[in-house]
Amino acid sequence: MLEYIIQGGYMMFFLVGCSIAGLAVIIDRAAAFIEHRRTDSRSLRSKVLACLKRDAVEEAALLCADTPGPVAAVLLSGLQSYAKHKAFSTRTESITTIMKEAMEDYSQHAMNAVEKRFNVLSTVANAAPLFGMAGTVLGMITAFDVMAGAGGIDAGLVAGGISEALITTAAGLLIALFAVIPFNMFTNMADAINLEINESISEMLDFVATQMEHRPGNA
Repeated sequence: MLEYIIQGGYMMFFLVGCSIAGLAVIIDRAAAFIEHRRTDSRSLRSKVLACLKRDAVEEAALLCADTPGPVAAVLLSGLQSYAKHKAFSTRTESITTIMKEAMEDYSQHAMNAVEKRFNVLSTVANAAPLFGMAGTVLGMITAFDVMAGAGGIDAGLVAGGISEALITTAAGLLIALFAVIPFNMFTNMADAINLEINESISEMLDFVATQMEHRPGNA
């Protein structure tokens, strides 16, 4: 491996840097998504709604605060908004609108955390082939300069120079492939989490609206 890096020229150092950055992001995001899968968001949502049914808002908020993950964080923002404003307003539409705004605003922060460093993988996937091709072009130029200096065409010299030049292209394409596949997988996982957040928001708003409509004072 070290031999190929040396043969590929100084562009290989940029490619090695890309591969290290890509690998670090893959490990970091894979660990984050594995941690998210360990959290039973459906069970959390059921417990939160059960607490709200008993009007135990603080208990529901503590439950969300003790649960890691973006879904719990978004629900917590809605519960905090509900607890803050329910004492000042009995209008269902007003309370649910405030809760919706709070949860939707926080969901953007939650998704930013989920998609953290995705741009690094995207950059590696786009930049690695370019570094590879640049290294190949520079290697070809060097090979032809050597050939010109030799004063004639030496098939062995030409083949050796071209093969060394193509090392960077091969490395760039492999690194790009190594980054693109996880990037697409992580993007799909992030989309699933975003859908889960939206479902949780809708479920909580519908439940709160129904509960408020059936209060004795609103009958």
